[in-house]
Amino acid sequence: MKKMDTLFIGFMLFSMFFGAGNLIFPPFLGAESGNSYWPAMAGFILTGVGLPFAVLIAVSMVQGGAQTIGNRVHPVFSTIFMVVIYLSIGPFLAIPRNANVAFEMGVKPFLHQSTNVSVALFIFTVVFFALVFVISLNPNKMEKYMGRWITPALLLAMVVLCAAGFLKLDAPLQAPTEAYQAGAFSKGFLEGYNTMDALAALAFGIVILTAIQQRGIKERKQLTSYTLKAGLIAGALLALVYVSLGLIGGKMAGEGSFTNGTEILTAASTMLLGQSGVTLLGFIFTLACFTTVVGLTTACGQYFSNLIPRASYKMVVLAVTLIGFTLSNLGLAQILKVSVPFLVTAYPLTIVLIVLTFFNRYFKNSRIVYGSTILFTGVFAAISGLQTFGLNLGPVQAFKEVLPFASVGLEWIVPAVAGAAIGLSLSQFGKSAAQTEQSA
Repeated sequence: MKKMDTLFIGFMLFSMFFGAGNLIFPPFLGAESGNSYWPAMAGFILTGVGLPFAVLIAVSMVQGGAQTIGNRVHPVFSTIFMVVIYLSIGPFLAIPRNANVAFEMGVKPFLHQSTNVSVALFIFTVVFFALVFVISLNPNKMEKYMGRWITPALLLAMVVLCAAGFLKLDAPLQAPTEAYQAGAFSKGFLEGYNTMDALAALAFGIVILTAIQQRGIKERKQLTSYTLKAGLIAGALLALVYVSLGLIGGKMAGEGSFTNGTEILTAASTMLLGQSGVTLLGFIFTLACFTTVVGLTTACGQYFSNLIPRASYKMVVLAVTLIGFTLSNLGLAQILKVSVPFLVTAYPLTIVLIVLTFFNRYFKNSRIVYGSTILFTGVFAAISGLQTFGLNLGPVQAFKEVLPFASVGLEWIVPAVAGAAIGLSLSQFGKSAAQTEQSA
């Protein structure tokens, strides 16, 4: 495969990952973390870049991808887990979130005060999802559309915005807010969940592998090698953008009180470039959200058309766009309300599955190890998700809060390790019993 093909596939992967959350969260982290910025950003990059990269590599290493990894726990678990992941990062959460953010940043600032916002949102989403549907129908051309055309335009717009920020913003970083005064790294680590990129990587793996295979690459080691190269390109670009946006947020902290990253970027672009800055920012958000929605729609189309033989790729893409269109018109606040509890539950399971995949050779694909580890992790991840949703679980919640790392939101780590240890012990005991029976 040519080097330029690898570069453009890396660009395509970057554009698929780089959506609403990738723009919103880094500047707010910068403003909140202040002079604790670098450890906080290091934690953010670990889960926002490093973990998705690890997921992609793990998926490329295994014949059958993410579905096969889940099968190592149990086929039923695998199907349920992957369906929930695809529906969540697809039509029921990430797709409508991106469409809403594209409207909020790309259209709403230019509306007249007398404009009916609901009607404007409806018209915007009709056009937005019609274009998503058309491009998603041709997954073979995604690398051409997104890697060669859209991503360079997006990167150029980002360079203009960030360069203006570095040249004109010279305020020192402020003192960190209370959330970042202790454990800035772990706080940034958890904030990286909000990009949803590790979950998206489970879905995008099939799209990237398909793009590489279309260039005649079939051997597993070569697939992993080219996925690694494309992932490094996308990861380096993501990390660079995160650091740049985070620094802009940190330097904007003294300019006022902000409640989210969109407010910071809107204020910064207006201060730096006037009305042209607002237009530029709207262009960035619209392109970023559009490419992510196309990537997610394509991934859902490929997965569900393989899972359900009677459902054609075109039929699935149509269903995904229609559901995304419908939910987008409910508004951003309702969508975001559901996202955090889901992420708190899903991310630990994803992290554990990927870690087990990399260490698979040491316990020889033992289903007992996979099952025990996922069970222990899942119980405490679910408790955290329910708690985040606002439920008081009484003594169960109190027990969770005394676990190590609970103060930084990582209480699932010790149960995961305990589950792995129990699984390893049971698998070794089973082997010893089998050997004893054979010798007898």
